[in-house]
Amino acid sequence: MSKIIYLKDDGVIAIIHPVLTEINLATGKNWTLEEIAKKDVPTGKKYKIVEDSDIPTDYSFRDAWTVSESDLIDGVGS
Repeated sequence: MSKIIYLKDDGVIAIIHPVLTEINLATGKNWTLEEIAKKDVPTGKKYKIVEDSDIPTDYSFRDAWTVSESDLIDGVGS
């Protein structure tokens, strides 16, 4: 399953775990990953959609995981 990542103001990576079974009332269809990213990523923040396998699973090194803002290329929060 895919996740959405972005950098918070303090430089920590935020991970959004989207729920793709909810209905978007505006369209009457399930929310898409892109729609969720646009609405849930803070305004002006760049984001990237990544696979679970891209996210470290060892929580003891969670704060050591980094991403460059130049890698956040999938869109910008609205």
